[in-house]
Amino acid sequence: MTSLLTVRHSTVYRYREPVGLGEHRMMFRPRESHDLRLIRTNLAITPQPVHLRWLHDPFDNSVAVATFEGTTAELRFESTVTLEHFENTMPEYPLEEYARTYPFRYSDEDFPNLERALAHQYPVGLVSEWALQFLDPSDTTGTMKILRAMTKGIRERFIYTRRVEKGVQTPEETLRNRRGSCRDFAVLMMEAAKSLGIAARFVSGYIFVPNSSGLAGGGATHAWMQAYLPGAGWIDFDPTNSIIGNRNLIRVAVAWAPDQVLPLWGAYVGSPEAFLDMEVAVTVTEVAE
Repeated sequence: MTSLLTVRHSTVYRYREPVGLGEHRMMFRPRESHDLRLIRTNLAITPQPVHLRWLHDPFDNSVAVATFEGTTAELRFESTVTLEHFENTMPEYPLEEYARTYPFRYSDEDFPNLERALAHQYPVGLVSEWALQFLDPSDTTGTMKILRAMTKGIRERFIYTRRVEKGVQTPEETLRNRRGSCRDFAVLMMEAAKSLGIAARFVSGYIFVPNSSGLAGGGATHAWMQAYLPGAGWIDFDPTNSIIGNRNLIRVAVAWAPDQVLPLWGAYVGSPEAFLDMEVAVTVTEVAE
């Protein structure tokens, strides 16, 4: 299924007094792929930077870098992107025979490239115990069955809460609280998958929320995870909405950890009290063809 979508992402910083602006880096531009094609993009920054350049980071994410002169009491970023989204409607993924059941071992060719995606960033004890519930009592379990059950389990047993503060809960905090934001759920599932020896990485992007869909995460940037399965490659898993595959998901950036894919980061020159507030708004709408 193909759809035409427009993403509008606005971020406004306000200050009590004019401040100088340091370098700002943005990750607003979606990752083009076989399932996503960019049609139009526009990035408006006020005040206008003296220089704007683009680069690809180590994960091949597109990053815009803006530098400024002078002072201002307001800094505004407005990104508008129109894209063609090809939804993957395959009910099953063509995994290699050896990877269809768990446990499996990555090939000698794949393993060196996946070491960082298998490395834990948090203590594994409680998360590992939690992950084991998704295995069948028998010796083997279907690999996709485990990940589907985990994705569905987070959606059904945890409460989604939108958090505007920086940072991510530890997986243990999410397990204890039974609630979290999309990025908290993504990190929990990543660490759980890694505890089972399945390579995983973090994804930041947007979600299209049709009317009456019941999907969470709209109105802001969204986060989920990907697992690498031989034969199918990187597969999207959104535990916030129990989505498997790219349905309604627009990838912007991938990395090993959330702090590597911040949508916007930078600095200002002024007193700590000068910062007043920040406002973020994201809308994803379908374009009539």
